[in-house]
Amino acid sequence: MARDTRSDLYAELAAVGPYGVHPGHALITMVEPHPGHERAYNRWYEDDHYYAGAMAMPWMYAGRRWVATRDLRLLRYPARSAVAEPVTAGCYLSTYWITEGRYADHMKWTVGINKRLNRDGRVHQERTHVFTAFQDHEATVYRDGAVGPRDFHALDHPYQGLVLEVIDAEAPDRRAALLEWLCSRHLPGALAGSPAAMVTLFRPTPLPGDRMTYVKKVEAVDTRLTLLWFLQDDPRACWEAHFTGRDTAVAASGLGRVELVAPFIPTVPGTDLYVDLLR
Repeated sequence: MARDTRSDLYAELAAVGPYGVHPGHALITMVEPHPGHERAYNRWYEDDHYYAGAMAMPWMYAGRRWVATRDLRLLRYPARSAVAEPVTAGCYLSTYWITEGRYADHMKWTVGINKRLNRDGRVHQERTHVFTAFQDHEATVYRDGAVGPRDFHALDHPYQGLVLEVIDAEAPDRRAALLEWLCSRHLPGALAGSPAAMVTLFRPTPLPGDRMTYVKKVEAVDTRLTLLWFLQDDPRACWEAHFTGRDTAVAASGLGRVELVAPFIPTVPGTDLYVDLLR
């Protein structure tokens, strides 16, 4: 039998294009398993999809899963959110870094592999994508300057919590001003003395036209910013002091409005820890 030589292309592809460590792009996906399917969803995602549908793909070089138990989801605000309806929807959050300059290459692979996974019956259907988008990195703001882990370490460093914050600018032509205000004026003060070591900021990109039908169209691509706060403490221990009132602070700038502030803690891979605390 003749050898399939298409794999020889890997040697050629590895020799060209960007291959730095900067997280130029991200996949941020918040998902709600359907009631009664929480354990099955968790096992499918951890035992199969996290690897075959994400980490095994070219240029997706770091990933981490997070979970929001019921008590954590009850901390979310605003009550009426353009991101999650109801605001408590979305028990699990997965975050992945993609090498800068490799978004288009990665998307070709991810569309192809997800079509294959669907054909092979390796996709758990009892779930709803609440907030799923590929995103471009805009900035990272550090609490301690040049000291400590960098953003490319963030999904491997043992952070104890994460806060997902979604902010919409008042208009597309106001997003740049909102980003500048956040990075230069607001976030440095919010980080000072807090348990958050860094905040990464992204803007969503449209999904390809041949995306999976169960993933809804990305909304507010011209106005939205997605912030990930990486915490050294459990978010419940610092919520009142550091994360309540973020909507008020952003509104006071006149540049945007907060659509979601949602705390998570890391999952423990290979276990069903926290599944019993989701409902």
